[in-house]
Amino acid sequence: MAPQRFREQFDHIQRAMPDVPLAMGPDDSAEFLYEKGVVIARDGEEARMVEDTVRAYFTEAPDLTPDHVRRASAETNRTGITRIRVGDPGEGGAQGDPTVAHALRAVRQREDRAGRRLVSRNHVVHIAPVNACPGDEPVPAPVTDGTNPSPAEAVHDPQTAVGVLVIDTGLMHDYRACSQLAHVDGDRAVEERDAGGMLKQYVGHGTFIAGVVAAVAPNTNVTVLGTLNDVGAILESEFGAKLFEAVDRHGWPDVISLSAGTSNGRTDGLLGMDAFMEELRTRRTLLVAAAGNNGSEIPFWPAAYADLPEYADTVLSVGALRSDGEFGACFSNHGSWVQVYAPGERLTSALTGFDAPVPYVYQHSTYDACRYGFTYECTCQHPGHTGVLTEEQQTTGSKPDQVMFEGFAQWSGTSFATPVVAGMIAAHMTAHKETDPRAARQQLLAANAEFAQVHGDRVPALRPPTWRPVPVVALTPGA
Repeated sequence: MAPQRFREQFDHIQRAMPDVPLAMGPDDSAEFLYEKGVVIARDGEEARMVEDTVRAYFTEAPDLTPDHVRRASAETNRTGITRIRVGDPGEGGAQGDPTVAHALRAVRQREDRAGRRLVSRNHVVHIAPVNACPGDEPVPAPVTDGTNPSPAEAVHDPQTAVGVLVIDTGLMHDYRACSQLAHVDGDRAVEERDAGGMLKQYVGHGTFIAGVVAAVAPNTNVTVLGTLNDVGAILESEFGAKLFEAVDRHGWPDVISLSAGTSNGRTDGLLGMDAFMEELRTRRTLLVAAAGNNGSEIPFWPAAYADLPEYADTVLSVGALRSDGEFGACFSNHGSWVQVYAPGERLTSALTGFDAPVPYVYQHSTYDACRYGFTYECTCQHPGHTGVLTEEQQTTGSKPDQVMFEGFAQWSGTSFATPVVAGMIAAHMTAHKETDPRAARQQLLAANAEFAQVHGDRVPALRPPTWRPVPVVALTPGA
């Protein structure tokens, strides 16, 4: 039986958010996750209009209950978003929520007249997923082999260091034992281990990303925030407020590195991020965002803001190249909305276990063949392991594979291609004494003469000088 990665991740996230019933969407597929029985709208008159419109629509539909329609959360914050309950979250299963779909249809005519979106599902924003997780699970790497990319030769100068804010999971307790993280600070990870002493899934994600930024651009002050400490997931209605919280605490940095997001079946962004994105446009900060790991052309937000004209200079979307850097990684999202690609398969960076080895048990099983149809030895298959969450393992009682981390790890995903690009922009700023990160982005891309092949297209590729390509193994001729 092939692993059901999306279902495994859905169950994992639902257990971590027990008070928020979730559904898979849009209606009869598994493209994204969202809160059951709830839609979101802008505070004030728009929220009242949505509430009244949905209630009237439900009154006319005998199978729907107008009494459920009411504002579930009236708190006003800088995001200007209100949650509106439109159904009983306890009804139905996880495969879509028809009541939410009806509520969206009820408002559609008013949206057409207004010329903009008035209501949305309350999506789950999560660590850039292959079905809600990174491209694979981490693999231990010998400390003696060093990191890949290797640390660039540059001196850290606090006066000229480029500020990089990483919105992710927090830092592991022993991260300072890695010398290249000497100028990294921020939140600590919450509950690094489970009750059995095993390393929890994703807790080292932010530490790994910080290590990549610091390797590519040593002259950086990297701050890692634990915004996604809860299994790397957060509701859209809360995410915008958390982003505002981050810049309120630490100021607007030169670069924000964000390896999280969601698709939403639309081409106009996330309603819950509208206020933050509008504020971002007025600042000098550049948002570098992961394109996601669903092997799809479907826009993934906030990375896909890069394709909207008003955000073209504000957001840089990043896809992943496979380990040889010549082609796109099997898992990487792609399409016209992805602006640049960087190495994102089998990178090596800091994780945990510097003080003492830390055990980890795999959560997912690998596949017999690439789930995206690629024919090279990709991370879908290698290295092979059996995971705890796989249905076959649960029914047969076979023992999942366990490893020990002793500092470094090898990991894959657009999650990690993103800090490569963030670091290259920061390094360009240092090398050229450029103080404007958006100007540095333009200069770096304009001067870049490297390309790769992604689904038959020739795309811009950024490969840091200290990155070492790893040859791929073709499983069939022509791979």
